[in-house]
Amino acid sequence: MFLALIDAEYTRHPFYGSRKIKIYLRGLGHKINRKRVQRLMGILGLAGMAPGPNTSRPHPQHKIYPYLLRGVNVIRPNQVWSTDITYIRLPRGFVYLVAVIDWYSRKVLSWRLSNTLDSGFCVDCLEQALQAYGTPEIFNPDQGCQFTSEAFTGVLLKEGITISMDGRGRALDNIFVERLWRSVKHEDVYLKGYATMPDLLIGLTEYFVLYNMERPHQSLGYETPDQVYRTASGGGARFVNKYSEKEKTHPEIETKKETENRGSAVPLHEEGYPLKLDALLS
Repeated sequence: MFLALIDAEYTRHPFYGSRKIKIYLRGLGHKINRKRVQRLMGILGLAGMAPGPNTSRPHPQHKIYPYLLRGVNVIRPNQVWSTDITYIRLPRGFVYLVAVIDWYSRKVLSWRLSNTLDSGFCVDCLEQALQAYGTPEIFNPDQGCQFTSEAFTGVLLKEGITISMDGRGRALDNIFVERLWRSVKHEDVYLKGYATMPDLLIGLTEYFVLYNMERPHQSLGYETPDQVYRTASGGGARFVNKYSEKEKTHPEIETKKETENRGSAVPLHEEGYPLKLDALLS
C-alpha cells in the first residue's frame, strides 16, 4: 500500500524528497517515520527531482556532453528532441518505458518498452524516430548511462546531430518529458492497472495515439501535438534562467556567465512570455 501511495505522489510531485513524502503520508493518517519512507523510496529507486528507479545512473567512463540550451527559443519542429526513461510497476516487477519527444510540438515521436535497463531499447527508440521524422538539430537527453553509451551517442553523431545533456538530478530541465510521464501514468496506467507486459504494450499503443492525435493540450492552445507538428504553428518553448526570466531578455540570457544557474524550459505564451511553471503542471 505504501509503495503505491509513494509512487503516485512522486509522479505528481517529482521534486518531493523523503521529508515531504513522509508529511504527505502522515496527512493521510498513516503512522510512518522518515527512515521507513527512505527505505521504501529506495525500493522504488526514487529521489527528489529524479526520474524512476535507477534510470539516470551515469557511467564513469562515458563522455558527458555540455548543456547547450540556455537561452534558446524553440521555434520550429525538429529543432530540439529529448528523451527519458520512466518505470511502470506491474504485479511482478518493473517495466521501463523510453520515449523520444519533439520539444516544439510535444509530439511523442517514438517509444519502447523493456524489462531491462540496457541501452538497446533506447537505441531502437531513437532509430525509429529518426527513420520516421528525420533528424533534429539538437538532441537533449539526461546523463543516464543508456544515453551516454557509445551505442546511443554514436547514432546521433553519425547523423550530425548536436548533443546536449541535462544536469544530474535536474528533472525540470526536461519538463515536457516529465509531464508526459505524469500524463501516461495518471491518465492510463493507474486507471487501467495493467497486469502483464503484453497488456501494457497494447494499452500504451492506444494511449499514445490518443495523446498525439486526439487529446488537446492546454500549453498548445488546445491543439494536438500531431497538428502542431504538421503545421509548425502554435508550439514552442523557451529555455530561460528560472530566477531571472522576467528581468532578462533572450540575448542577455545567452550571454550570462557559465557560473550562473542554468535555466529550465517553459512553453512560449501567445504574446512571447513564458507561462508560469504551475500552469505547466496543472
